Amino acid sequence: MVQRQPQVWTARDFIDRDGDNPQYELIDGERINLEPTGIHEQVAGFIGRKLNVAIEQQQLSSVIPYRCLVKLWGTETAFCPDVIVLDQSQLGQEPLWQREPVICRTEAIELIVEVVSTNWQNDYARKTEDYALFGVPEYWIVDYLGLGGRDYIGTPKQPTLTLCVLRGDRYDRQVLQGNARLRSPTFATLELTAAQIFAAGQ
Repeated sequence: MVQRQPQVWTARDFIDRDGDNPQYELIDGERINLEPTGIHEQVAGFIGRKLNVAIEQQQLSSVIPYRCLVKLWGTETAFCPDVIVLDQSQLGQEPLWQREPVICRTEAIELIVEVVSTNWQNDYARKTEDYALFGVPEYWIVDYLGLGGRDYIGTPKQPTLTLCVLRGDRYDRQVLQGNARLRSPTFATLELTAAQIFAAGQ
């Protein structure tokens, strides 16, 4: 029996086909179905709402697009973050932005948030490494179901938020659980605990 080989996509072909479809992203030429649930989107929406309040309070020139791909230069990878905050003043330098919601340069990115689902390995390992090398200054991993491996969230497994702040080309990580307050270096006025975020998924 001949097994079909999975189709290998170029980033350009993927963007042309799925650039407006938040259900898919591309990793090393493989088209990945993110399989988001309603609760997953509920948590992401709550985070976006709180971030918009902080943006207004701090009078920042930031914007949270509904849909945006992060294209890693020199690769066939295009991530689709659950929440991304962009510096609007930098978007004029983005080569694709006028035609399609694709970010290719680090300078426009202020924060990326990934809400963990069944493919948690990508959020904790692959994306953490790639976002750090790409230069994303702040990255949150919101594991509201406690799905991640014990090396990442500890024992017993429980809902966990991992705050990653870039230092050089690596992230300093802070693991937040329960009522621990999230202290974002980018959004100093943000008043939010890990538990409040997890409650959005109840």
